[in-house]
Amino acid sequence: MKMQSYLGQARNTGSTKNGVHHWWHQRLTAIALVPLALWFVFSIIGLADADHAAYKDWLGDHGNMVFLCLFIFVMFYHAVLGLQVVIEDYVSCEAKKIFLLVFVKLIAALMGFSAITAVLRVAFGG
Repeated sequence: MKMQSYLGQARNTGSTKNGVHHWWHQRLTAIALVPLALWFVFSIIGLADADHAAYKDWLGDHGNMVFLCLFIFVMFYHAVLGLQVVIEDYVSCEAKKIFLLVFVKLIAALMGFSAITAVLRVAFGG
């Protein structure tokens, strides 16, 4: 039995000091997704009756291309941050946890790269 208060026992338990950094990234990406998602939804609603050429023209506009690439990047980064928290909290086996974290990051990077590459190819007429 320790002769130390609960506060004394809780102090110096070894913080990783990465929690606040991760928390801020998750909140900032969530805040960034609000205007980007609204822009995307209203843009697509505006193109509801458009044909393929209109979509290509819309994507050929540099502002739309940049916003769409930004939306894709922020969306995948936010998803990775959220899945990382879920995996770290609910997967107890360390080997499975490491595998899932690497797998999620790899899949998100591949999907994000593919999506941004597709946007750039359409935007630049490739």
